[in-house]
Amino acid sequence: MITSQFSTKQRILGAAETLFAQHGFEKASLRQVTAAAHVNLAAVNYHFGSKENLIEEVFRRRLDRLNTHRQDALRKVEHQPDSTLDQVLEAFIKPAIDLSLDQNGGGAFMRMLARAYAEHDQPLRKFLSDNYGHVLREFAVVFHRLLPHLSKEELYWRLDIVAGALTYAMADFGLIKRRPGTTERNHRKQAAEHLIRFASAGLSAP
Repeated sequence: MITSQFSTKQRILGAAETLFAQHGFEKASLRQVTAAAHVNLAAVNYHFGSKENLIEEVFRRRLDRLNTHRQDALRKVEHQPDSTLDQVLEAFIKPAIDLSLDQNGGGAFMRMLARAYAEHDQPLRKFLSDNYGHVLREFAVVFHRLLPHLSKEELYWRLDIVAGALTYAMADFGLIKRRPGTTERNHRKQAAEHLIRFASAGLSAP
C-alpha cells in the first residue's frame, strides 16, 4: 500500500514537472497532469490538496536536494585556505549542472525553474524566496568577504544576474547548442566553465 501511494505521488510530480516546463504554471491544467500521470483528480487532491501545493511540492522535490549540495560544497570551500571567487562560484553552479543532467526530469525542472523567474507569479516567487532565499544569502556572505569593494546592494544585483544566467544556461535556452559528437555532460561542463569565467569577471568589476 505504501509503495503504491509513493508511486502514484511520484508519477503525479513527474507529470506535473514536465507539463509545467512545457506550458507554464497557469496553462498546464490539473486535468492534463492527471491524464499524463494516469491517475484521477481525487489522487491529486489526496496527495496535494490544490494546484498551488502541487507546484510547491514539485519545486521542493528538487530544490531541497540542490541547495543541500550547494551548502555542502560551500562549506568545503570555506574550509580551504585562500579559497577563491571561482571556487565559490563553482560551489553554486556545479550542483545545478548535476541536476540538469539528471535523466529523470532534471532538464525539465531547469526549464520549469526558468519559467518561475519569467512568469509574474507572486505567490510562487514568495514561496521560493521564503524557502530558499537563505541559501543565496549564505553565498552572499562569502562573496562579500571576497569582494569587499562592492556594496550589499550592488552585490545582490550582480548575484541576481548570475543566478538568472545560470538558470537560462542550464535550461538550454541559449544560442549555443550541443555540437554533434559532444556528450550532454561535456556540453553542460563547457557551459559552466564559460559561466564561471563570465560571472567571476562580472562580480569582480569595479
